[in-house]
Amino acid sequence: MPDRFQVTKADEDTVLDYNQDESASGKLLGDIHDETLGENYGSYTDSGDIHRAEENQKSNIDPNLYLYDDDLETRPHISTFISSIANYENTIPAATDPDAKPAAPSARMGTLIGVFLPCIQNIFGVILFIRLTWVVGTAGAVCGFLIVLTCCCVTMLTAISMSAIATNGVVPAGGSYFMISRSLGPEFGGAVGMLFYTGTTLAAAMYIVGAVEIVLTYMAPWASIFGDFTKDADAMYNNFRVYGTLLLIFMGLIVFVGVKFVNKFATVALACVILSIIAVYVGIFDNIHGNDKLQMCVLGKRLLKDIPIANCTKEDSFMRDIYCPGGKCEEYFLANNVTQVQGIKGLASGVFYDNIFPSFLEKGQFIAYGKNAVDIENTSGQSYNQIMADITTSFTLLIGIFFPSVTGIMAGSNRSGDLADAQKSIPIGTICAILTTSTVYLSSVLFFAGTVDNLLLRDKFGQSIGGKLVVANIAWPNQWVILIGSFLSTLGAGLQSLTGAPRLLQAIARDEIIPFLAPFAKSSSRGEPTRALLLTIVICQCGILLGNVDLLAPLLSMFFLMCYGFVNLACAVQTLLRTPNWRPRFKFYHWSLSLIGLTLCISVMIMTSWYFALIAMGMAIVIYKYIEYRGAEKEWGDGIRGMALTAARYSLLRLEEGPPHTKNWRPQILVLSKLNDNLLPKYRKIFSFATQLKAGKGLTICVSVIKGDHTKITNKAVDAKATLRKYMTDEKVKGFCDVLVAQQIGEGLSSVIQTIGLGGMKPNTVIIGWPYSWRQEGRNSWKTFIQTVRTVAACHMALMVPKGINFYPESNHKIGGNIDIWWIVHDGGLLMLLPFLLKQHRTWRNCKLRIFTVAQIEDNSIQMKKDLKTFLYHLRIEADVEVVEMNNSDISAYTYERTLMMEQRNQMLRALGLNKKENSKVDSQNDEKRNSIDLDGPENADTPETTSNKDESTEKADGDFKSSVKPDEFNVRRMHTAIKLNEVIVEKSQDAQLVIMNLPGPPREVRAERESNYMEFLEVLTEGLEKVLMVRGGGREVITIYS
Repeated sequence: MPDRFQVTKADEDTVLDYNQDESASGKLLGDIHDETLGENYGSYTDSGDIHRAEENQKSNIDPNLYLYDDDLETRPHISTFISSIANYENTIPAATDPDAKPAAPSARMGTLIGVFLPCIQNIFGVILFIRLTWVVGTAGAVCGFLIVLTCCCVTMLTAISMSAIATNGVVPAGGSYFMISRSLGPEFGGAVGMLFYTGTTLAAAMYIVGAVEIVLTYMAPWASIFGDFTKDADAMYNNFRVYGTLLLIFMGLIVFVGVKFVNKFATVALACVILSIIAVYVGIFDNIHGNDKLQMCVLGKRLLKDIPIANCTKEDSFMRDIYCPGGKCEEYFLANNVTQVQGIKGLASGVFYDNIFPSFLEKGQFIAYGKNAVDIENTSGQSYNQIMADITTSFTLLIGIFFPSVTGIMAGSNRSGDLADAQKSIPIGTICAILTTSTVYLSSVLFFAGTVDNLLLRDKFGQSIGGKLVVANIAWPNQWVILIGSFLSTLGAGLQSLTGAPRLLQAIARDEIIPFLAPFAKSSSRGEPTRALLLTIVICQCGILLGNVDLLAPLLSMFFLMCYGFVNLACAVQTLLRTPNWRPRFKFYHWSLSLIGLTLCISVMIMTSWYFALIAMGMAIVIYKYIEYRGAEKEWGDGIRGMALTAARYSLLRLEEGPPHTKNWRPQILVLSKLNDNLLPKYRKIFSFATQLKAGKGLTICVSVIKGDHTKITNKAVDAKATLRKYMTDEKVKGFCDVLVAQQIGEGLSSVIQTIGLGGMKPNTVIIGWPYSWRQEGRNSWKTFIQTVRTVAACHMALMVPKGINFYPESNHKIGGNIDIWWIVHDGGLLMLLPFLLKQHRTWRNCKLRIFTVAQIEDNSIQMKKDLKTFLYHLRIEADVEVVEMNNSDISAYTYERTLMMEQRNQMLRALGLNKKENSKVDSQNDEKRNSIDLDGPENADTPETTSNKDESTEKADGDFKSSVKPDEFNVRRMHTAIKLNEVIVEKSQDAQLVIMNLPGPPREVRAERESNYMEFLEVLTEGLEKVLMVRGGGREVITIYS
C-alpha cells in the first residue's frame, strides 16, 4: 500500500491533521467539523469564545482552501476521497466459513496464469477428442475448415466485444452475466444470465456423457449392462444414461464436499489437455508415412464392423456366414470384393485429396467411398455388419455439434477479481487463448484430413477398428495417453461446470431481479450455494437423460450463442450511443465488428437448429418479460436506458414538429392530487380512475402542491413524493409523479399546469378533485378550484372533475349497468371518447352506454335522434340514444327561493369580510394605544369606541340582509337551468353507474359573488347523483369519423 494511504493511530491528546482524522474515523469532514466544534463550544461561554473556536477550527484547513471552507463541512477534500477509494476491492466476496480464520490476501495473478491457461482449459474439451475426426471426415477438409473457422470467428468477435466491456471500468467477477446486466440492464442481464447458467449446466451434462462414452466405448466396453451396444444404438445410449447418472452423483458429492479439490484438480486436467494435444501432434509427424496398427475391412466401397482382419476375405467362412445365410448371398456381397484398407496413411500418402469434399449422409445410409447410391443406400433392409449413419448430417448441424469446443472464453473475465491488472490481462489473455485454440483446431482439421483414411474418419465410434478411438491411435507413444488424458480433462471440465453454475445462479438470485429465485440466494453454513447446486444437478440430470453428445451439443450451443450474441449487442449499443461513461481501455474494437458477431451468432443458431433456437429465444423472452413485470427495479446505468433516452429524445423532437392529428389524440393525463395534513393523497380513487382511463395508453403525471418555502420543507416534499409514488404503484398507474412547493397553492397549481411535460409529451387533460368543503372552508377553497379551471381553459387543455370520487369502483372490480352521457354542448367529442376509453378497462367493460341530449322547443326531436345515431355509427361507438325535450316552463318559486338563499349567503360572507377588515383595523389602533399605555403606565385598554364600532358593523350587515328581498334576474335564470337539468338527469340517470356531463364554464368576472354562485350552480346541477364526471373540452376535436 502506498505510504500516503497508510492509516496511523494517533494518541487521544494529539490533534489529528486533516487526512489522518478522516482516515482513522472514516467519517466525512462535515461530521468531524461539527463534532470537534461542538466539543469546543462546550468549553466556551460567550459569543466571542465561540467565534475564536470557529477560527481555531478553520485554522486546521489549508490556507489555500479558505474559499471552500463552507463546502468542506459537507463535502470531502479530494485527498480524503482518493484515500477512500485507494483500496477499493472490485471483487464479490467469496463464500467463506463463518468459523474459519481470516484468509490471507489472495495472490494477484498475471495474464498467463489468470486468463490464458484457464481459457485454454475451458475451450479445449471433449469434442476435440471424440468428434473432431468425425466432423472432418463427414464435412471434408474444406467444409470442416469453414465450420471451425466460423465458430472461431464467433468467439473472436465476441472476445473483442467482451474486452471492450471488461476494460470499461471495474468489472466484478461473474463473467458475461455481470457484463451484460450492467451494460444492457436487468431485464437482458437476467435473461442472458439464466441462459448462460442453463448452458453451463448442460455443458456439465455433455462432459459427463462424453466421459462415459470414452470409458465404455474405448476403455472398458465389457462394462456395458445393456448388451452389445455396437449392434444396438439404444443399448449404448441407455448405458450412457445409467453410468452418466452415477457419475453425476459422484461429481455432485465432490463439489458439495470439497471445492478445494475441484480447484486443485483443474491443474491436473489442464496438464492432461496440453499433454494430449502435444501427443497428437507428435504422433501425426511420427506417422508421416502411416502405420499398420489400424486395418479396416471394406466390402466394395462399404465400411464393415466387427470383422477380424484375419477373416477379411470374401472366401472366408466367417464372412459367408454373415452375408450368405441359408446359402443365399446378399447381392452387394456377390458383386463386390472384400479388401483390407490401411486406416492411418500419413501425411505423405496424399490421402488429403480424398478428404477434401464433404460426405453428408441421411440417417440409415451406409458409410462408403463416394456418393454412388448403390454403395450408400440400404436396399436389402439389413445392415450385415455394415456401418450406418446414426444421424442425418449437414453443414449447419456439424457447426452446432462442434461449437461447444470453442466455448469457455469467459473464464478469464470470471477471474477478474483475482487479476493484478484485469483491464490488461483479460483482452490479451482471452484473445491469445482464442488464437492458440483456433490454430490448434484449424491445423487439426488439415492434419486429420491428410493423415487418416476417409472411411475411418467417418466411423464415429471406431467400430471398424475394434472400438478404438482414432485420435488415440494417432498419438505418440500409444493410445492410453489420449484415453486417460481426455477422460481426466473431460472430468475436470465437468467439475468446473458443476462448480461454476450454482455460483452463477446464486449471483443472479442475490441481485433480486428474478423473485422466484430468491431461495437460491442463500448459502449453507460453510458458505456454499447448496440449494443452487441441487437445482443444477437436477437440470444436469435432464441433459444426461438425452444420453447423446450429438443432441446435447447443439442444444447448449444455442444458449452460449445467445449469450455471446448479447455480449456483442451490449458493445454495439454502448458504442453507437456514445455514452460519456463508455471509455474502454481496449481500443481495437468497432461497433461494426460487434454487429457482425451478433449476426453470426443469430445465423448460426437458426442454421444449426431452428427449433432449439426458438426454445432458447422463447426462454429469454419469457424471463425478460417476467423481470419487466415482476422483477425488482434496478438502476445500473445500462445501455438500454441510454438507448431509451436517445429514442425518447428523437421522438420528442419529432413530436415537437406539430400538434397530433385527431386520430392520434389520446388523453395525456395530469392528476392534481390534494394532500391532507399527513401529506397523504386525500382521494385515493382518483388514481384508480386514471388507471381505468389508461386504456388509451397515454401519459399519466401525478402532481401535488404543498404550501410553504421549498428551502425549509424539502424533506416533506421528498416524503410526499414517495407517498405519491406508492399510491400510484398500488393503483397500477404507469407514469410519473412530482411534488411542488409553492407559497400559494393556487399559484403552484397554475405553474404546474403551464409548465409540466416536455415537448410533445405535455399533458392535454387535467383531472382535479371536487372541493367538497368549499362552503365550510370559505373563498380560498373555491378560488383555488376556479382559478385552476380558468388556467386549464387558458392552456387549451381538457378538464375532468370527478364528483363522488369515493363511490367510484376499484380497478380490480367489475361492474355492470349504464354509463350515461349528458351531451349538452359540443366540446370536441371528448364526452364520446371518455366512456369508450373507460369501457376498454375490465372494470367498466360490462357497462352499456346511453347518450342523452337536450332538445329545445324549436328542435325536431325525431330527426335529432336519427342524426345522432348516424353520428355514433360513423364513430364506431355502440350506444343507446335518447333525446330529452325541455319545455320553456315558468320559473318556479323554489328557484327564486334557492337563488335568494344563495345571494343572501354571499351578502353575509361579504359583510363578515368587512367586519374582519374593520376589526383588524380597530385591533391595530388598540395595539398602538396599548403600546402608549405601557410606556405611560398600566391603564384599562378597553374603550367605548371599540364596542360602538362592532355594534355599528353588525347593524349595517342586518340592514343589508333586510334590504335584499328580490334576487338578481341573471342568477335566477342560471339557477332555473341548473334545477331543471338536474331534475331531468336525476329522473333518467339516478341508477347509472356513472353520469358524464358538460362542465359549465367559470364566470369571466373575477368577483367573489360570481364565483360563489358558480359553485352553487354546480352543486344544484349534480344534486342527487352519486357518481358524476364533469368534463370540459380543450377547444379541439379529439374524435373523428374518418379512418
